[in-house]
Amino acid sequence: MKTDYDASDDILVLHFTDKPVSREVSQDWNLNIAYADDGSIVEIVILDAKASGAWPIPQHAA
Repeated sequence: MKTDYDASDDILVLHFTDKPVSREVSQDWNLNIAYADDGSIVEIVILDAKASGAWPIPQHAA
C-alpha cells in the first residue's frame, strides 16, 4: 500500500494496486473508492482527510 497526502487540498489517497480503474463509487461526499475489473480496490480517496481525522494515519502499539 502507498499513501499520498496533499496538504494544500487536504486529500489523502491510499493506493493498493497498479491495476487499471474500471469504476469509481462515491461512498459519501468525502470518500471515493476505485475498483479494478476483478472487483478489487485500486485506491481510496478521502477529501478533508486531516479535518475528518483520517490524517495522519494513527499508529497503534503492537
